[in-house]
Amino acid sequence: MQVKGQSSAADKMEVSQAKQEHLLALKVMRLTKPTLFTNMPVTCEDRDLPGDLFVRLMKDDPSTVKGAETLILGEMLTLPQNFGNIFLGETFSSYISVHNDSNQVVKDILVKADLQTSSQRLNLSASNSAVSELKPECCIDDVIHHEVKEIGTHILVCAVSYTTQTGEKLYFRKFFKFQVLKPLDVKTKFYNAESDLSSVTDEVFLEAQLQNITTSPMFMEKVSLEPSMMYNVTELNNVSAGIDSESTFGRMSYLQPLDTRQYLYCLKPKPEFAEKAGVIKGVTVIGKLDIVWKTNLGERGRLQTSQLQRMAPGYGDVRLSLEMIPDTVSLEEPFDITCKITNCSERTMDLELEMCNTRSVHWCGVSGRQLGKLSPSASLSIPLTLLSSVQGLQSISGLRLTDSFLKRTYEYDDIAQVCVVCPYTSPES
Repeated sequence: MQVKGQSSAADKMEVSQAKQEHLLALKVMRLTKPTLFTNMPVTCEDRDLPGDLFVRLMKDDPSTVKGAETLILGEMLTLPQNFGNIFLGETFSSYISVHNDSNQVVKDILVKADLQTSSQRLNLSASNSAVSELKPECCIDDVIHHEVKEIGTHILVCAVSYTTQTGEKLYFRKFFKFQVLKPLDVKTKFYNAESDLSSVTDEVFLEAQLQNITTSPMFMEKVSLEPSMMYNVTELNNVSAGIDSESTFGRMSYLQPLDTRQYLYCLKPKPEFAEKAGVIKGVTVIGKLDIVWKTNLGERGRLQTSQLQRMAPGYGDVRLSLEMIPDTVSLEEPFDITCKITNCSERTMDLELEMCNTRSVHWCGVSGRQLGKLSPSASLSIPLTLLSSVQGLQSISGLRLTDSFLKRTYEYDDIAQVCVVCPYTSPES
């Protein structure tokens, strides 16, 4: 439920007001949720002078929890005593009341409420039409709501105009100033990784770090990523258990003050863009985060980030990726890999493949062979055979591609790694 704050809160918010005596009085109070009553229990041992006096007093106190009187948190609600904090993404609600304090009828009353921010002025009045008359001791009430979308200073400007019985037109304003704070600190990191081995493009992994910078816990109702038009997104924040899936953060997803939580998402290019390497590699806009939370008594807040951007991976004119490679190979025994060469430039290339042996890994086959012409955005798969003479985790290096048109050579080292084991060594030894 919503309750009215004390009138003292309005006095604290007020910056200035008209000095002229008016027939009407304006009161503005923020509408906010109540808080749970807290008390400081006073106890003593039975052998002390008060005996069981404190215990009996706590049991008779209607604000305490029956059977748990020594708990600080009671079971009653307390009306807000001040304006309180308001955070970005929450809804600001205010009660506006214009009361006729005079003994005469006032006519043509118009109440207007505007919210002034650093960048714009918004009209929050529910109605812009004037009330024909207001009798003595009567009032005009209005409730305004606004979802706060800017950080910093906000000024609620309430203006009242009316006409007296003598036909005199009067006007006055009141200003109420408050600060909007940031509830969450959001940081993002992007990781470009190889997607499925049949794809030409990279998957993009997004890690979103959310920190609660308020003074109260938050219930994280939803943290989702809305991808851009070229990507599909997979959320990696659930653990599958058969048919059901459970959040990695548990059933009750609470974020305590100053706690940080990481959310992970995987973005894959849509099929219609997946093979267009020249197009997808230049895409920097990934999407935007949509965050919904609730605070102590169910107040809802929502934030949506601007479009997240990453640094586009630099493939150069020619991209070399692996379609197939074994994890483990035997020492001094040949093994096969399949490389995919993609022309990422806007011109046709005539490529020549050269293989250079390293200290531990040796290429099997003919070096310096012609691969032929490769048109823009086209790909070519090449099976290759290698042999390792050293055990352990070995890096595959030594591939060279030369474009005969421009006489330009592209070098590829540390393409991938394989684990080389000796098949003659028993596990026990």
